[in-house]
Amino acid sequence: MNPAVLFIVIVGLIALAGIRIIFEYKRALKFRFGKYISTLQPGFRWIIPLVETIQIVDIRVITINVVSQEVMTEDNVPCSIDGVVFFKITDPEKAVLEVEEYSFAITQLSQAALRDVCGKVELDTILSKREEMGKNIKNIVEVETQHWGIEIIDVKIKDIQLPENMKRMMANQAEAERSRRARVILAEAEEQAAGKLLEAGVQIDKSPSAIKLRLYQTLSNIAAEKNSTILFPFPEEMLPRNPKKTDSD
Repeated sequence: MNPAVLFIVIVGLIALAGIRIIFEYKRALKFRFGKYISTLQPGFRWIIPLVETIQIVDIRVITINVVSQEVMTEDNVPCSIDGVVFFKITDPEKAVLEVEEYSFAITQLSQAALRDVCGKVELDTILSKREEMGKNIKNIVEVETQHWGIEIIDVKIKDIQLPENMKRMMANQAEAERSRRARVILAEAEEQAAGKLLEAGVQIDKSPSAIKLRLYQTLSNIAAEKNSTILFPFPEEMLPRNPKKTDSD
């Protein structure tokens, strides 16, 4: 083979071997003989084969799960809590050069922070203030990760597993609370009904005609049953016919 052709072929293979395509949502750290040189932006890039290498870093929001952690709350209730962490790499250089396996490091930090935060509060606080617990965990984790060029977007507590006996106790407590509320509502309804009956009695007492109309209505309701006998202890004429007169009359 012609030496010139062979040289062209070798040069062409080297050129093709050095081609790299970097996507918009990624960055590439270029190393020359193991030394960091620069960060390559998205697009068509070329490196020197065998001399230069690149390490790709994803700059999108990344999600990692915090596996279930056994926690003893402040009121001595054992429970298992897991969560999820959302983070984003803001400085690819620091994320690669400052910490080994940043995803693993964030996972370990999040687990330790979760146990620390949830172990200092009572179970009721964890159950009712998950959002606040997540923010406290986030604040602890981001103190370390800010030096690694990583931004913690959010931390969420996903699930809280309680012992079976604790679940039964909470169910009984909830049932007792619902029963208490039902009795309170019923008592309030009885009070309101008694007040309305009192007002109606006062209005009827002001008019003898209203008393008689009310009597006739009651008799009509009783007669609808068709199986009742009605006895009057006094004749209907004994009912008052005229309103009470005042002294001025």
